[in-house]
Amino acid sequence: MKREDVRNIAIIAHVDHGKTTLVDELLKQSGVFRDNQEVAERVMDSGDIERERGITILSKNTAISYKGTKINIVDTPGHADFGGEVERVLKMVNGVILVVDAFEGVMPQTKFVLNKALGLELPVIVCINKMDRPEARPDDVVDEVLELFMDLDANDEQLDCPFIYASAREGVASNDPQEKGTDMSPLFDAIMDFIPAPEGDETAATQLLISTIDYSDYLGRIGVGKVDNGTIHVNDEVVIVNHHDDDKQIKTRITKLYEFEGLQRVEVDEATVGSIVAVSGVEGIHIGDTICSPDNPVPIPFQKISEPTIAMHFMVNDSPIAGQEGKFVTSRQIRDRLFKELNSDVSLRVEETENTDNFKVSGRGELHLSVLIETMRREGFEFAVSKAEVLYKKDERGKLLEPYERTFVDVPDEFSGAVIQKLSMRKGELIGMTQIGAGTTRIEFIIPSRGLIGYRGEFLTDTKGNGVINTVFEEYGPYKGDIEYRNQGSIIAFEAGEAVAYGLFIAQDRGQLFIGPGEKVYGGMVVGQCGKVEDVEINVCKTKHLSNTRSNSSDDALRLVPPKKLSLEEALDFIDTDELLEITPENLRIRKKILDSTLRFRAKKNQK
Repeated sequence: MKREDVRNIAIIAHVDHGKTTLVDELLKQSGVFRDNQEVAERVMDSGDIERERGITILSKNTAISYKGTKINIVDTPGHADFGGEVERVLKMVNGVILVVDAFEGVMPQTKFVLNKALGLELPVIVCINKMDRPEARPDDVVDEVLELFMDLDANDEQLDCPFIYASAREGVASNDPQEKGTDMSPLFDAIMDFIPAPEGDETAATQLLISTIDYSDYLGRIGVGKVDNGTIHVNDEVVIVNHHDDDKQIKTRITKLYEFEGLQRVEVDEATVGSIVAVSGVEGIHIGDTICSPDNPVPIPFQKISEPTIAMHFMVNDSPIAGQEGKFVTSRQIRDRLFKELNSDVSLRVEETENTDNFKVSGRGELHLSVLIETMRREGFEFAVSKAEVLYKKDERGKLLEPYERTFVDVPDEFSGAVIQKLSMRKGELIGMTQIGAGTTRIEFIIPSRGLIGYRGEFLTDTKGNGVINTVFEEYGPYKGDIEYRNQGSIIAFEAGEAVAYGLFIAQDRGQLFIGPGEKVYGGMVVGQCGKVEDVEINVCKTKHLSNTRSNSSDDALRLVPPKKLSLEEALDFIDTDELLEITPENLRIRKKILDSTLRFRAKKNQK
């Protein structure tokens, strides 16, 4: 049976190429919102962190109606760190819209997401977006896209894909790059004509593959997936099985069933072949599970998600001022929260260590883990994290392998030399340089993932904020030797108390400070970056000694340089392997792992 009244599509692209804005316009022009309704920009990015950073982190489901046909749309993340989200949702759809920036063209994540779609033999509609950009170069970008299709061994049918030229921001699309268009109809029509209707046997035993897990405090775990065969009803008895786990067989009952309409989940009594549905009240459900009829429990094959490449240790905060700012501070609370995250984040790994206060958390990149840290921080958690480290492997001969990234850097020409020098020092291998647009160079590197840890802040400084860096996992390769993360030491406080202007005034001659007067400090806390390679210890709580001839007012007012307030990413970039980042809802503090200066000195001596 073919469901001609349904189309299931995913929108895939490199980060910031306009997927979410495009979905906004499809929703608006399909009549989901009232004419006078106020709609937030990027309405699909519902999380606070997604809105603030302008990125999509979790895939979202929505549905619109066009000429009597229901179009289920999945908006996916574009950043490489959230690639696990893209991989799994493609199992729910029958085709994809590949969005490509009319100026930037094909980027690393464009290749990653398209490769996944072609691997599942999904038909592709290419949408060249941001045609309103003055520097748009649609003809060149079309050639780049076709070259990418050929590089990825696309078949003739996939190569013969429609190209739509759009400006999602202006809400217009056209079949011709020379024409502007008046609305999004050309894209709607391409979906109707080119994306196949879902097929399946409605009389067969039920099979529903769970591709996404959502969570609600009211409903508990919610599984989202597509009905591949049969019809599923509320109160049906079902069996949960998994393609990668032969022993899994959980008998349960469907208590609530939902379909998507606009941005809402609407309760339904039944759903049949091709419908994307949400199921709640089913205990023990995970991504990759298949909900089946008890008389024929056959799981649907589900691809294994790419392994994490980077790890951090999350631990109980044990600093002298621990527990004063956080709501959740114990190892049990941190453990429960991390394991809860596994319910919805398929790319994350959490391992318990020999120390019950310490958990090893592995993900797809620094951004992936920093988003988790920021989310926990906003929820009231207080904890500490270590420097990010890559996950190594060994080949069959016992040789150490490490992950490599293919890195693309777009910079104004005058900064290209500094970027090449820095990445080469971090064991990067220059692959090529291309001129894109006037005065902008695209530099391509293959570099160990270790070499990129802590580099982004440096990169922004070196390019004066004008550079764009994008990475995508390449492969595991031979270990390239030691990499020096930092060539500057830390300024360390050696006394507990409150920082005072006089102590900071003396300390600022040694480098860049991270704190101002009145802030709490403790021995072993990092309060700044030293101008030299070695660490220095300074008493920032030191006050001026007063005498008959010296008083507070006898000197000129002390002139303090404003401190550099580090963001979460900057702090994670800055910390060295012997340091931790203390995270509370109110503050970020960098500290040495060993707070006592004598013990720290001994440990360093023993390492040598």
